[in-house]
Amino acid sequence: MPELPEVETTRRGLKPHVVGQRLSGWVVRNPNLRWPVAIPVVLRDQGVRALERRGKYLLFRFDAGTLIVHLGMSGSLQVVRPDQAVLKHDHVDLVLSNQHIVRFNDPRRFGCVLFHPAQPEPHWLLQSLGIEPFDAGFDGAYLKKAARGRRVAVKNMIMDGRIVVGVGNIYAAESLFLAGIRPTVAAHRVTGFAFDALAGSIKQVLSRAIESGGTTLKDFVGAEGRPGYFAQHLNVYGRGGEPCWTCGTVLKSIILGQRATVFCPKCQRSQGFARR
Repeated sequence: MPELPEVETTRRGLKPHVVGQRLSGWVVRNPNLRWPVAIPVVLRDQGVRALERRGKYLLFRFDAGTLIVHLGMSGSLQVVRPDQAVLKHDHVDLVLSNQHIVRFNDPRRFGCVLFHPAQPEPHWLLQSLGIEPFDAGFDGAYLKKAARGRRVAVKNMIMDGRIVVGVGNIYAAESLFLAGIRPTVAAHRVTGFAFDALAGSIKQVLSRAIESGGTTLKDFVGAEGRPGYFAQHLNVYGRGGEPCWTCGTVLKSIILGQRATVFCPKCQRSQGFARR
């Protein structure tokens, strides 16, 4: 599933082609995504004022409101020329005034393209989202406060989008490894020192993933059709049974919160203290 780095990679790839252009029209080949595709007539010939990201949502800002796009489990947005052949799962085209097309491809159809009119209240999909991991307020103290009284595993806590957005399964596993925290530790038991390390690790892992163009395990490609290369830098995710590159210990794979979770029994201490 595309996570924050993949969505941010897409945003950065689209921005030069989209911002400042008018939305000349659109083609909806299949409106039956997670929710029915909704693009109102009022957007025709309106200029794209900004292209932003909130969590895993892309926000195309117009004077009349915002077009909200989610890539779902397997979706992608690419900039294509008008004569490019349409593929089976190319469900929506946004036609721009510069003759470029932003094409939404989604094989599993769990994505969405929805409109939210300009108003102070956020869309219902966005209103319960937690802090952005690159915000100044996201630090160890924030995580420690969020963990108060929580007996859920720390990995599950940092994957909760109501607490912090964009830390999906891959990035949670990698961040916990760098911080030296075992993913199964109850969140309320993790020390403030360890949470300081974890907040820093989350920022570091997500930054490196964005620089690498995201992580391509199967479907994801960026706005220009290129895969992400962060998979080449994974320390633990998907490596259960292999030796840890840091200490040589065999990495352990478990199921946690219905997700595959891999960690190093030696480098990631159960007490929740960060590795020095």
